[in-house]
Amino acid sequence: MSHDPTFWLLARASGLTAYVLLTLSVLAGITVKTRVLNRIARAASVVDVHRFLTTLGLGALVIHGSALVLDATITITPLALFVPGLSPYRPFAVGLGVLAGELMGLVIFSFRVKRRIGQRAWRRLHWLAYPVFILGTAHGLLAGTDSQAPWAFDLYLGAVGAVVAGTAWRALTVAPRPRPTKGAPA
Repeated sequence: MSHDPTFWLLARASGLTAYVLLTLSVLAGITVKTRVLNRIARAASVVDVHRFLTTLGLGALVIHGSALVLDATITITPLALFVPGLSPYRPFAVGLGVLAGELMGLVIFSFRVKRRIGQRAWRRLHWLAYPVFILGTAHGLLAGTDSQAPWAFDLYLGAVGAVVAGTAWRALTVAPRPRPTKGAPA
């Protein structure tokens, strides 16, 4: 009896899709403050695009985890999707992905509680997008069965390059907020 590769293929495709959507979401988040995409911002808010990409990324992540649980190639329990290190397959690498997914969920959840936690706490939570991206990249490179293929490595390299370039560009072009001087009213 032969093994049906459907869930294994779905797990690989949805994992790569989640990574691409995460990359695009981080890049959209970088552009939110800069408003560089004025034409697109008129048609649809960059913030809305950012949220949409993030939601799609979360959906792809859910499909990725579900397909891994349903696949017979490796045995992953539902609990291993939530507890880093429980996967019998490359526990450290998969654990990085689990941690990335949990932090991603926290960042997404922060949109819903932004008014309750305040702008400052919300902004601090959003800085977690960078560790999520780093953990997701490490997960894909270390656990992904396609990561050694030149096209996949190029995908990861391009994603990292785009996020690093976007971050540097934002850091260099966004004017710093003026700091109150000593004795001046805040």
